[in-house]
Amino acid sequence: MTIANDRELVIRGLRVAPAAHPDLEILQGIDLTIRKGETHAIMGPNGSGKTTLSYALMGHPAYVVTGGEVRWKGYDLLTLSADKRSRLGLFLAFQYPTAIPGLSVASFVRSALNAKLQGIDKNPDIDPTDTTRGGVSMLDFRRRMREKMALLKMEDSFATRYVNDGFSGGEKKRLEMLQMALLRPKVAVLDETDSGLDIDALNVVAHGVNTIAQPSGMGVLIITHYQRILHMVEPDRVHVMYEGRIVKEGGPELVGELEDKGYGWIKDEVAATA
Repeated sequence: MTIANDRELVIRGLRVAPAAHPDLEILQGIDLTIRKGETHAIMGPNGSGKTTLSYALMGHPAYVVTGGEVRWKGYDLLTLSADKRSRLGLFLAFQYPTAIPGLSVASFVRSALNAKLQGIDKNPDIDPTDTTRGGVSMLDFRRRMREKMALLKMEDSFATRYVNDGFSGGEKKRLEMLQMALLRPKVAVLDETDSGLDIDALNVVAHGVNTIAQPSGMGVLIITHYQRILHMVEPDRVHVMYEGRIVKEGGPELVGELEDKGYGWIKDEVAATA
C-alpha cells in the first residue's frame, strides 16, 4: 500500500471505467502525485480520459474504479463519498457548471461552507487549522464573501443573483473561483475550466488561481487541451495523457513544445514503443 503524508495527494495505478460498461476501461493506470503548493497541468487530445480522471477523484457515480488507489491525509479516498472527499479538502471546478434558478449565489456558497465546517466539527482531524466549528454566522459570512469578491473583482450584486442562471462564461468561472476562495480546499481540480472561454473569462480563471490558490499553498491540477491558460498560470509539472495513460511528463517547457508540434508526435512516440 502506498503511504501518503498530509502534504501529498497520491494517485497510483488508477484504473476507471464507465459504470454502465465496467469492462471498458477509460483510465488504464494513472500515476500522479500533487504536493502542497504545486500546480500541475494535464494535457491531451479529446477522449484521452482527462475529465474521467477529475470525476473519478471526486467519486462521480457514472464511473467505477477497477484498480489502483488514491491516498490523501491517511485516507483511501476511493472508499469515501463525494461529500467526505470535499470535506477533506478536495475541490472540483466543473467544465459546465449547473444553473440553479431560485437559489442565490450567497445562499448556495454559505450552505456549501457550512456543510464543510459541520463536517469538520464531526471530525476535527479533517482540518484542525480552521477554528470555525459547526457553521459560520451570517455576519462573518458576509465579511468573508465581501473580502473574496473584492479580491476577484466582483460586484456586490453578484451575490444576489441565482446560481449560474443566465450567467456568461466568465461569470460562471468567477463563481467557481469564489467557491474555491471561500471553501479553501487543499487541492483544487480545474476540469477544462478554460474550454470555450474568451480572453476576458480566461483572465478570470488565471487571476483566481494566481491570487487565491498559489499564495495559500493550495495544490492545483489544471486539466486542459489548450496551452493559453498555461501561459497565464505557469505549472510546475506538465503531464500528457493519451488513451487513458500519462505518456509524457516534463516542466513548463513542455507546453511550448506541444504548442509548436501538436499531439501528433506524442501519438507517434506511443506507437513506436508499443
